[in-house]
Amino acid sequence: MKLVKEFKKFISKGNVIDMAVGVVIGGSFGKIVTGLVNYIINPFIGIFVKEGSLDTLKTVIHDYVPAELDASGAVVTPEQAEVAILWGTWLQTIIDFLITAICIFVVITIISRGRRRLEAKKLAEEAAKKAEEDAKAKAAADALAAKQAQLDASVLQQAELLAEIRDLLKNK
Repeated sequence: MKLVKEFKKFISKGNVIDMAVGVVIGGSFGKIVTGLVNYIINPFIGIFVKEGSLDTLKTVIHDYVPAELDASGAVVTPEQAEVAILWGTWLQTIIDFLITAICIFVVITIISRGRRRLEAKKLAEEAAKKAEEDAKAKAAADALAAKQAQLDASVLQQAELLAEIRDLLKNK
């Protein structure tokens, strides 16, 4: 039961679903890139290759041995497949990888720039809000200081008036 609960918790996380969608889209994108290389880039490169196609570039290690038949039509020597290093296919795989890597780089770069812009905008808004709050706080502090100065002046004025009254009472 605990294992089932943990599995449900794992599956219900958004990251797992995002990852699954990414894998499916990545697989489809891989097929698109492979098609681009096989059906567009490979024939174009074939113009410059003597064999006419990148697929045909290979180094044969062991040649094909055809089957021999006896008088009754039975196979005497078994048929062997050609053993070769498929340079052209390997180059196609490298081209697939490079195109995929470039596309992923471009997508990640665009996403990163978007995130940085959003973060910069958010920081600018927070800075503006803080500056506004600081301005309000400074205005309130200035108003309080002005009121305090007014009260201090009033106290001094009252003290002077009391001193004058005391002097007048003494002189009488």
